[in-house]
Amino acid sequence: MSWEPEIDELEHRRVLAEQMGGTERVERQHRAGRLTVRERIESLLDRGSFREIGSLAGKAQYDAEGQLSGFTPANCVFGRGKVMRRPVVVSGDDFTVAGGSADAAIWDKFKMAETMAREYRMPLIRLVEGSGGGGSVRSIEKTGFANLPGGLGGQSGGLHLCCATLAAVPVVGLALGPVAGLGAARVSVSHLSIMVREKAQVFVAGPPVVEKLGEKRTKEELGGHAIQLAAGTIDMAADDEEEAFALTRRFLSYLPDSVWELPPRGPCRDSPNRACDELAAIVPRDPRHAYLMRRVIDRVVDRGSFFEMGPAFGRSVITGLARLDGWPVALMAGDPLHSGGAWTAASAQKIMRFVDLAETFHLPVVHLVDCPGFVVGLEAEKAGTMRHAVRALAAIHQSTVPWCSVLIRNVYGVGGGAHQPQTHHVMRFAWPSGRWGSLPMEGGIEAAYRAELAEAEDPDARRAEITARLERLRSPFRTAEAFGVDEIIDPRDTRRLLCEFAGIAAPLRKAGETRFSIRP
Repeated sequence: MSWEPEIDELEHRRVLAEQMGGTERVERQHRAGRLTVRERIESLLDRGSFREIGSLAGKAQYDAEGQLSGFTPANCVFGRGKVMRRPVVVSGDDFTVAGGSADAAIWDKFKMAETMAREYRMPLIRLVEGSGGGGSVRSIEKTGFANLPGGLGGQSGGLHLCCATLAAVPVVGLALGPVAGLGAARVSVSHLSIMVREKAQVFVAGPPVVEKLGEKRTKEELGGHAIQLAAGTIDMAADDEEEAFALTRRFLSYLPDSVWELPPRGPCRDSPNRACDELAAIVPRDPRHAYLMRRVIDRVVDRGSFFEMGPAFGRSVITGLARLDGWPVALMAGDPLHSGGAWTAASAQKIMRFVDLAETFHLPVVHLVDCPGFVVGLEAEKAGTMRHAVRALAAIHQSTVPWCSVLIRNVYGVGGGAHQPQTHHVMRFAWPSGRWGSLPMEGGIEAAYRAELAEAEDPDARRAEITARLERLRSPFRTAEAFGVDEIIDPRDTRRLLCEFAGIAAPLRKAGETRFSIRP
């Protein structure tokens, strides 16, 4: 006697599960310009690679004879698959079932995705749409009592698992529609967070809750991409879901599958010895004039390899992943177009998280330095700049990965001094345009020579005389004579030297868990 009846029922149940919330709700999802969770998984993963887990989980209805009469699948779809032939775990919210709310969730599915990714050492991709939290207030009526978050028998949302996953494997969180509460947390507690412009919004609580507190806002005004990118809650925005998936694939290409492996070397069709004449004149002689640091980055890394992260947050510092002769590196640089490259509270937070990412996944760091120090003034003090800055300093000095700094222009104060960790040997080069000291001369002369300037018959002439004298003394060549800087280089040689650094650093990378991992 065969098991054909049960096999037929298995297929029937799978068909019901794949119908998600039903034809009407699927059409509503499409009318809103969004894919369904199953369409997303199919678009993200290599064709035919998805292996679902828990496909039959949900709420079934039975007739008087005990026969299946209806089925509503759980609104979490998860399993394993491949991205560019590399195994991953993917977990997605089904907005067509209860709007992605936890009212219809089976929590073990969310949690198993986190545990499976961590223990089987596979990157995790979260496709988030909905609240994903403790459910609406209607859940009280269903259960007969109020859930104590994190209490006995209650749901913590699995955020402790999310944090543990961060220390083990690459995690990408994608906001693909309205995302609130725990759903927003699940997007943010990741190494890279992405949202889709106009289609996705991210907030602690949505407009109905906020309005009850006296603030009437639309979803876009409250949690649209313009808000969340500038706030640093979300790293990147995509024009559509396909672009979001492409960004996900590209990000993962720089990283190992887990901390127990090393970042893979990619192909390189760009000569490591390529020189760029433009770099010899890219920094203006007038220190009041800015230049395009992103142009410097593009000229020294493998062509087209720079993947910028968080471009709208902490804008005085640029961070991203790149390749040098095929080797993946973490690259950060000061941006003189914003606050002159000085560290703000936001840029310090950005640096800390980025250095933690490099440490977690064994990425050598390249730092293109242009930092006149920390921003100053009342607003900087009110933002707690010093507190955030010293946290970034701690991350830098705690890092153990190979590190190479190129001093492009300004290196001043405590911020400038953090251009490299002081705990291990670092390769460091300086361009002839380098300017450094405890304080910039602009303003510093007023403080150091106040009495002399006050006594001068012509303070402006005396100030000019002092400035000219100090300018001669602070030449980078004077510092090199005292072996106060490792080596001054022709800017056109920068790519060649950085590629050499990447090759030398590659065998020094060590797989395994780090002493500390990324702080979300």
